[in-house]
Amino acid sequence: MKSKKKYPILIFLFIGFLSNRLATAQVTINLSSQALWGPVGYSYVEYYYLPEAEVYYYVPTSQFVYLKGNRWLMVYSLPTIYHINLYSTYKVVINQPRPYLQHNVYKVKYAKYKKGYKQAVIRDSKDSKYFVVKGHPSHSKVKVKSTDKTKTTVKESKPVKSGKKAVVEKQNKSTTSPGNKQSGKPSGGKQGGKPAGNTSHGSKKKGH
Repeated sequence: MKSKKKYPILIFLFIGFLSNRLATAQVTINLSSQALWGPVGYSYVEYYYLPEAEVYYYVPTSQFVYLKGNRWLMVYSLPTIYHINLYSTYKVVINQPRPYLQHNVYKVKYAKYKKGYKQAVIRDSKDSKYFVVKGHPSHSKVKVKSTDKTKTTVKESKPVKSGKKAVVEKQNKSTTSPGNKQSGKPSGGKQGGKPAGNTSHGSKKKGH
């Protein structure tokens, strides 16, 4: 009878092991989705919060989330009123769903990071695991295996000339609204698509 009781425990442990392996695979995929200007040191990122501009960036769809009136809008490029340098401004990694609905909490918690804090970004990293990020100076060295897209190998290739700019796609003018500030319910539009817009924006004007 004791041996029979052990079977459910073994099955439970096996399921836990498989879940952990699946989670690891998802982390590998997310690494290649992170922004070129994102901070190093994170295997998985869902949102960046930019204290200087008080806006968010949703990594899975490469879209910014900013407040307009009483609604949070999701766009591929921030409006011209924002003039922040994405590479030098501080980014806070938040792995929580829709953190903008708790904006008052994050705004106060990370206010000190608006100015004066430096961060190493993915673009400048020499770690080969970041070569999978599009736009990285060494991205051309990465070859994805056709049998397993989550694994990568590094091959020798011609060095990328210093100062070469990453290709920036044209802006998709469509925007989506991730939710009403009060209700938090989605209000139409699909999330997804390729990122666009300039890699430099600016600090939010006072009074907004």
